[in-house]
Amino acid sequence: MAHIIVIGNEKGGAGKSTVSMHIATALARLGHRVGAIDLDLRQKSLARYLENRRKHLDEVGVDLPTPSYMDLPEIDEASLPPGEDPVAHRLTQAVAALKPVSDFIIIDCPGSHTRLAEVAHSLADTLVTPLNDSFVDFDLLAHIDSDGDRIIGPSVYSEMVWAARQQRAQAGLPAIDWVVLRNRLGVQQMVNKMKIERAIAALSKRIGFRIAPGFSERVVFRELFPRGLTLLDLKDIGVRQLNISNVAARQELRDLLKTLKLPGVEVKF
Repeated sequence: MAHIIVIGNEKGGAGKSTVSMHIATALARLGHRVGAIDLDLRQKSLARYLENRRKHLDEVGVDLPTPSYMDLPEIDEASLPPGEDPVAHRLTQAVAALKPVSDFIIIDCPGSHTRLAEVAHSLADTLVTPLNDSFVDFDLLAHIDSDGDRIIGPSVYSEMVWAARQQRAQAGLPAIDWVVLRNRLGVQQMVNKMKIERAIAALSKRIGFRIAPGFSERVVFRELFPRGLTLLDLKDIGVRQLNISNVAARQELRDLLKTLKLPGVEVKF
């Protein structure tokens, strides 16, 4: 059975597509069969990333491990049995098509609440939630007091994850391994940053998620997108000497994959 990794967060700009692409490509480079689905039907950032990759690799004549992408199939809603959700049907059909040919399926969710995102979360074996290191993003997980020291209660996204966990429990499926990824970290150890660190640690125990190291804010991620490349591809396209920032970013990706503890994955880059 393919292991389904959902990259989810109801807020835009948290780096979901960058995280999705790097996890998917890293797994492919480690020899795993990887399928990918983009649920942001408007922007389709992950789909564009993979399209850019295919075009660039064709142009330069290089063959690199690449995830297999699948669009959601179009369906005739009139042909569905009464009461069947057409949105859920489209996603489950795409997942069913990828499962026999994939070890892992990456599902990149939109930065908003949609029915597709709800269904995707209920399918997740591993849920990765990238979160910018700010209280604006933290508010997606929980409400806190004005000083940022006391958690008042869970917020909208946490409640959606809770509902997905209940659905899986009722269906007799394994629990979701939820990993919150502190992303776009700044280099300075500011008071606000330390408060967020304490708040996330406290909330992780309260609502049940693990904390993973994410990516620091780096220009290289924006530069790689037009060519569809990732940090792991640089040496293959002729970059023989990585700068300090690129080496550090590769280490961040290595640490992330180790923290995810995906079945059968041995991090060897």
